[in-house]
Amino acid sequence: MDAVQTWVINLDRAPDRLARVREQLDRLQMPFTRLPAVDARQFTPAQRALLDEATFHRRHGMTPLPGELGCYLSHIEVMRHLLASTAEAALVLEDDVRLHDTLPAVVAALMKQPAHWDVVKLSAVHSGTPVAVADLGQGHALAVMLSKCTGSSAYLMNRRAAEAWLRSPGGLLPMQLPYDHAFDRAWIYGLKQRLVVPTPCGHDDQVASTIGAPANMPSRKFKGLKRLPTHLWRVGNELRRVAYGLGQLLRQKLGGAAR
Repeated sequence: MDAVQTWVINLDRAPDRLARVREQLDRLQMPFTRLPAVDARQFTPAQRALLDEATFHRRHGMTPLPGELGCYLSHIEVMRHLLASTAEAALVLEDDVRLHDTLPAVVAALMKQPAHWDVVKLSAVHSGTPVAVADLGQGHALAVMLSKCTGSSAYLMNRRAAEAWLRSPGGLLPMQLPYDHAFDRAWIYGLKQRLVVPTPCGHDDQVASTIGAPANMPSRKFKGLKRLPTHLWRVGNELRRVAYGLGQLLRQKLGGAAR
């Protein structure tokens, strides 16, 4: 576990959320480092410029929220911290995550099989249509995903993933999708993206979002023909996802952990 550094993304103005996740990590005897989240209320002009709003509209069919950009840039900061450290991997946790008792054992098992993954989702909003490819013990398996699996409450990434997302052509900046949709497109970066099933972490729906739109804000979701470009883009994206997943399964079958 010394090869893994755990980061908790937390806004300065949300100490209650930090206390909640700290209690869980202390229970699991998992030390962590707090990463001060980028606060949408205090954006610099340079940070605001990191949103490609036109592409976000086309691909996501909505008006972006300032909090979505803050969340996105916070995850980018974890990548930079990982590459500046000597750690082999980062366990990234948002502060509204629920941690199950098997998490330490799952992370340890993943670190013993580094050739099988670059980024591993430990929580999920959609099922991802997983196909198991490796046993992790404790009733968990490492799986290839064949469909959309959003959510970024908890995941493990290695240095190769951070390097690709930050520095490769067409990397994660500028922001063109919400973070959990953007980092889910592993085929662009030549990464091995996996999911642990069942997930050892989840999203706590009882914790109020710090990203969500104000209650009096009109619907930000585009309608009618204005949403057509989004539908077309998503069809292409999901076809690429299926092709990527099938390719990963084939490589796993023919060559084990070979890329």
